[in-house]
Amino acid sequence: MESDTDPDHTMMIEQNVPLNIPIDPSRARFPCSIVWTPLPVVSWLLPFVGHTGICREDGVILDFAGPNFVCVDNFTFGTVARYIQINKDKCSMYSNEEEFRLAESGRNQHTWDDALKKSTQEYQHRAYNILTCNCHSFVAHNLNRMEFQGGGWNVVNIAALILLKGQWVDKTAMIRAYAPFVIIFIVGITFGGASFLTFLAFFAILLVGWYLLGTYCFKNLIQL
Repeated sequence: MESDTDPDHTMMIEQNVPLNIPIDPSRARFPCSIVWTPLPVVSWLLPFVGHTGICREDGVILDFAGPNFVCVDNFTFGTVARYIQINKDKCSMYSNEEEFRLAESGRNQHTWDDALKKSTQEYQHRAYNILTCNCHSFVAHNLNRMEFQGGGWNVVNIAALILLKGQWVDKTAMIRAYAPFVIIFIVGITFGGASFLTFLAFFAILLVGWYLLGTYCFKNLIQL
């Protein structure tokens, strides 16, 4: 599946992107940021789980949304609720000394958007699987390509980064993320009692355990 927009327009990175573009949630512009929004159903039970994307220097959101499909400027599951702006000074765009020398000589320039373009092209040929190759994989792949803070990013520490350091867009975004969970929790406790708590704990352990095992024990299980 491919985007309906012109691939030359969507995939080509703007050559003259203004510096220091401000974050503008009203226009869905989050320059050089990781963005997050809650998922239907899953986030209603586990509000720390959600859908992620990464943004170009002009603030446009890219997110791995399905088989062979990276969505551009249309965040798949709704408006952004949380975001983290990345310090580009902590990224290295060169995978080896030869690339660095070419950049220094002016013959080969590597930028944040170059890295996103290459990752997007790669993920347009990837099968999507929520358990093994998902939106978090795409974000981690981009940060590793840019060697942000030395690399080593995976689906687990991306989720932890958003949970611990993500900024809420506004109070409405926070309510949108947590209100369904609070309602379901109250209803579940009222009518299900201990059985509901057991189910919720089992679901959380099963989901979190899968990603922990797939990331740190069976390293080829979850793709990046």
